[in-house]
Amino acid sequence: MTLDNYFRDYLHRTDDKVMTKMDHYLDVYHRLLAPWRSQDISFLEIGIWKGGSIKMWQDYFGAESRLTFLDIDPDCKAFEVPGLTVEIGDQSDGIFLQDVATKHGPFDIIIDDGGHKMHQQIASFNALWPQLSDGGLYVVEDTHTSYWPGFGGGFRAQKSFVEFSKDLIDRMHSWYTDQDDIFPFHPIAKALSSVQFYDSMVVFEKKLKLEPPKTIVSENGLVTESRKILEVRGRKSIF
Repeated sequence: MTLDNYFRDYLHRTDDKVMTKMDHYLDVYHRLLAPWRSQDISFLEIGIWKGGSIKMWQDYFGAESRLTFLDIDPDCKAFEVPGLTVEIGDQSDGIFLQDVATKHGPFDIIIDDGGHKMHQQIASFNALWPQLSDGGLYVVEDTHTSYWPGFGGGFRAQKSFVEFSKDLIDRMHSWYTDQDDIFPFHPIAKALSSVQFYDSMVVFEKKLKLEPPKTIVSENGLVTESRKILEVRGRKSIF
C-alpha cells in the first residue's frame, strides 16, 4: 500500500451511500487503473446496490468521462445525476447488454460487481467483451463465488467463472497449437492479451493482434522481427 492510494483515501470521504469492497481490491485498483487516472474514458460498472461507488468513480476519472452504471433494481435509477447514466436490466440478458453497448459503448473499462452468479458473469463477459475498446480492461469482482454451489459454482465446477477464465487462458495461447484436432485456434486469441488472477478478482486485458505474435531478434545492434517461433510446433525442442 502507498500513501497516495486514491481508493483508500476515498473511504474517508464517503457520504451516506454505502459502498463495500474487499480490502485488497483497493490496492489492486490503485495499481491497475493508474494509467486512466483523471483521463476522459468510457466506463461501465455492473452492480450499483446502494450507490456508494458512483462518486468514487466520478472523482477518479476525467470530468468528460462517459460513466454508465447498470443494475436490475429499478430503485437504482434514483442514483442517476447529470454526468452519468443508470440503466436498469438483467446482466445475463444479452439483448439488453447489446442495447446498453449501442447507446454508451464501446467501453474502456468494464467492472462486473453484479449478482456474482456464474451464469450472470459468463453471460455478461460474452456479451460485453466485443464492446471493450482496444487496450481496455474487463474486471470481474468477487470470483470466490466460483467455489460456492449456491451461486452455480463449486470446486473445479466446469460452469464456474474461474474455470471459464482458465479456458480463456488456453484460448489466448491457441496461436501456438499443434493439436488442431483437440485444441483448434480460437479467434479470441486475436484480442485477449492477458488474464490476471487476483484473490477474488479476474482481470482481462484487450489488445488487438491480427497476426501471430512475433519474436524480436537483436544481434550486433541490428534488430529484426521473426515469427519462426511458430515453426517449432510439432518438434520436441526449440533449438
